[in-house]
Amino acid sequence: MGSSFAKLAAIDFAIQGSGFLLANLFQTEKFYDLTGSLTFVVVALQSLLWAKRRATTRQKVQTALVCTWAARLGLFLFFRVLRVGKDSRFDKIKTNPWKFLVAWTLQGVWVLVTLAPSLILNSKSNDTPLQNRDYFGWILWTFGFLLESIADHQKNTFKMDPANKGKWINKGLWSISQHPNYLGEILLWIGHLIPATSVFDTPFDYISVGSPLFIAFLLIRVSGINMQDRQGLKRWGADAAYQEYIRSTAKLIPYIW
Repeated sequence: MGSSFAKLAAIDFAIQGSGFLLANLFQTEKFYDLTGSLTFVVVALQSLLWAKRRATTRQKVQTALVCTWAARLGLFLFFRVLRVGKDSRFDKIKTNPWKFLVAWTLQGVWVLVTLAPSLILNSKSNDTPLQNRDYFGWILWTFGFLLESIADHQKNTFKMDPANKGKWINKGLWSISQHPNYLGEILLWIGHLIPATSVFDTPFDYISVGSPLFIAFLLIRVSGINMQDRQGLKRWGADAAYQEYIRSTAKLIPYIW
């Protein structure tokens, strides 16, 4: 696992480094997310090609799920940034090469940590028959994927309607959760972890439990909910209707929190 992981990490950071050089040269963040998604696909597929035995059904399914998620989210974010014209996360850092480099480096770390369950799974030479654990994980992944996809589609459709310019979305899934897309993202990575544990056979393998925990931490405490909430309060904080929306609508999990 060690040597193959080092090679995969080298591929990961080589892609990020190349992306940074181009992005810094043209002072653009427009292909940042697309590059991250491409990295997921390349690293996941390469780990499958380096499997120690003929790829198993579990390995193939897990890798296919990663590629499906990456393709959907990467293209969605890419076309969104093209439509909007910029990504506000980079307003203050893209003109500073060192801070911009940190963002690209962190994306490389994000790829490796998030992919940990699949990388460990694909490094295994042992296999077990598919069991309820696998099916449950894949069902949970599908639910999370659909939740995120539908939420993104609803918000994108809402924002593209000129009548909604300057408004926040409180319809569809967004009427029961302020951040249903983030909930879907967290759930799908929990679902991604579960089938991989079917072949875990060393204590080290369980370090990949950190994958969904890392995603949840990022989305809840770092670049997800906190950032979106600050922007929302800045734009609509004085609006009584918005204050009522954030008071009466679950932050993440409908009817719970």
